[in-house]
Amino acid sequence: MTPEEEIVLKRFETRTRQLILHYQDLRQENKLLRQQVDEMRQELELMKKNYANLKMARMIDINDQDMKDAKGRLSKLIREVDKCIALLKI
Repeated sequence: MTPEEEIVLKRFETRTRQLILHYQDLRQENKLLRQQVDEMRQELELMKKNYANLKMARMIDINDQDMKDAKGRLSKLIREVDKCIALLKI
């Protein structure tokens, strides 16, 4: 082999090693990114569940207020009926 061919071969070997190292680095980075994506997906699912729970709690809260309002109106109607009954007895 001529000296020029040896130099070319050495360069090729060096670049091949660099390419392999770069590939390994990218592979490791890809693995880390996939883990981050999985973690983010889990966090998103947790946030969706929390949102659904908050939404349900808000609906219950609104229903509780509606119940209080309905009880107040019902009490008012009962008082009016009691007044009417009292007037009829006179």
